[in-house]
Amino acid sequence: MPMRVYLDWNATTPLRAEARSAMLRAYELIGNPSSIHAEGREARRLVEDARATLATSVGALPRNVVFTSSGTEANALALSPGLRGPSGRPVERLLVSAIEHASVLAGGRFPADKIGQIRVTRSGVIDLDHVKALLSDGPPALVSIMAANNETGALQPVAEAAGIVHGAGGLLHVDAVQALGKIPFEIKTMGADLATFSAHKIGGPKGIGALVVAEGVAGLEPVLRGGGQELNRRAGTENVAGIAGFGAAVRVAVQALTEDAERMATLRDHLENGIRAVAGAMVFSDDVKRLPNTVLFTAPGFKAETAVIGFDLEGVAVSSGSACSSGKVQPSHVLSAMGYDPTVAQGAVRLSLGWSTEPDDINRALEAWRKLGNTLLKG
Repeated sequence: MPMRVYLDWNATTPLRAEARSAMLRAYELIGNPSSIHAEGREARRLVEDARATLATSVGALPRNVVFTSSGTEANALALSPGLRGPSGRPVERLLVSAIEHASVLAGGRFPADKIGQIRVTRSGVIDLDHVKALLSDGPPALVSIMAANNETGALQPVAEAAGIVHGAGGLLHVDAVQALGKIPFEIKTMGADLATFSAHKIGGPKGIGALVVAEGVAGLEPVLRGGGQELNRRAGTENVAGIAGFGAAVRVAVQALTEDAERMATLRDHLENGIRAVAGAMVFSDDVKRLPNTVLFTAPGFKAETAVIGFDLEGVAVSSGSACSSGKVQPSHVLSAMGYDPTVAQGAVRLSLGWSTEPDDINRALEAWRKLGNTLLKG
């Protein structure tokens, strides 16, 4: 029996060998990283080495990296009323794009009546004119825009949005979970005041994320209170092994970014050409810049849940969108925000590639798609 093909890398990635080795070394340590004896200092060294690695990789200072349990927790921590930038004025409302991850759409700690939504274009890119309009009327706002959409792969105009947001006296939060290791991301270049990351999207372990805060941003209130860990920004004993694995994964992912991105983009293009060969198939957001590894497509009369099962039976793992909403028979909120009819949104299938994806994996996925497509056309 041939090995299965894994094409759901945007949901989670395999653990890199380097991350596994770093975690195994960390598991051998006894000390609590908050203890001042030798054993504690050894554990603390692993935490701080990983903190420095992530900070360097995204152009931040180590003291501004806060480790969390996930990207979701990092988003919840970031979305805090009262955050202040260089102007000293606290943000009083939140504006989020309509295609954000569910953890951002939830609004963090902002009350529902203080949350507004930013429109996106048919191509799945935020409407900058709408951002300007929303910011022109009301108190300072925290604006949350993802760097790259997890379903379509569409890259967002973060730097342009940052100029608009800062010009209106606001702050910008960027969910960079899908960007790290796939496209260059530097917090200062992007103009982000806060950015969130997750280890398991880049070959690190599940259950560890981070919030990176730019210099000059104040007023961050912890979600978890108790001990003074993470400079009083996130209570709880640090997940030393998870953090060590995160640091190792970041180091490898950033070093290999250019080579991996070019190779994945070539494979993605081959995959898309094969998908379009089945009559009526369409790829979303293919007219804008996207992640090099992501394809979201549909065909007339297609049902995503049927397609995911069909691919699975052929030995190919794909998804019907965000893993956070898997198993829920409902239209993609991303495609709905882009203006697609619910019947179209319910038929979307996502294939996402990774650093170990091979041409043969793509060929097997296309063979499975041709079988499914022919069945669809006959029906």
